Amino acid sequence: MGWIVTIIVGFIVGVLAKLLHPGKDDLGFIMTTLLGIGGALLAGWVGQAADWYEAGQPAGWIASTIFAVIILAIYTRVIKK
Repeated sequence: MGWIVTIIVGFIVGVLAKLLHPGKDDLGFIMTTLLGIGGALLAGWVGQAADWYEAGQPAGWIASTIFAVIILAIYTRVIKK
């Protein structure tokens, strides 16, 4: 059940990141989900290591979305070149 929740949360975070990132992003369903999962994992690791928040707090959603936008910005810059 944990993997299903992770995929759903990753998709939601990925969609939020695509909405917040300016420009056209030609990412499909799978890439959007992977983007969100990557942002959530990176935000969880950095946020908890830096003691910004505990697991399960709402700040994790915000950090996950921010990190997903950063990953998306890096991804679009690398792919365009």
